[in-house]
Amino acid sequence: MNGGNLLEQNLLLLQLRAGQMAAFNKLYTMYSPRLYVHLLKFLKSPELVEEVLQEVFVRVWQNRESIVPEKGFNSFLYTIAHNLAINMIKKINRDRALQMEVWASSISYYLHTEENLLDKERMAIINQAIATLTPKRREILLFCKVEGKSYKEVAELLGISVSTVSNQLVNALQDIRTFIVKNYSQEYLLGFLLFVHLAH
Repeated sequence: MNGGNLLEQNLLLLQLRAGQMAAFNKLYTMYSPRLYVHLLKFLKSPELVEEVLQEVFVRVWQNRESIVPEKGFNSFLYTIAHNLAINMIKKINRDRALQMEVWASSISYYLHTEENLLDKERMAIINQAIATLTPKRREILLFCKVEGKSYKEVAELLGISVSTVSNQLVNALQDIRTFIVKNYSQEYLLGFLLFVHLAH
């Protein structure tokens, strides 16, 4: 990285530390393509790479105040990515069903509102997306991810199987993502990704 690019990166990192979403978006655009290729070498699955990549940048945002520009962002970013990739590999090795249906792992995603992160406009878009869900998917999403109920608790409340709860949650999150991609710019999708976390 030449001097000019390094100066730009350090400025973006300082802005990120201050909580500026524009700086976060710029760093995401700069680093996510290379990081995607790096993760694909280990995980071999585009779906799993997307999951890990999203979580990497969630962690970047959550830990932004600990970033020291002078120490370099690359090592900070790739350390997070490496640790999350190792965790994902361990998870896959424990779960044979996940090996067969990698996309089913998206049931571990959940929505978590951080009002200091997203402005009213982005919150309105998320709410619009949720409003487009079928009543059943919306109900399951709210039970699991807003009220924090377990899949088993939701299944008992609604008189359905745990697997149905899981599948409906996968579909709900996919529907929300599709709505945002179809109707809004990449900036708003990044806002949605910051709601998305891997459950452990």
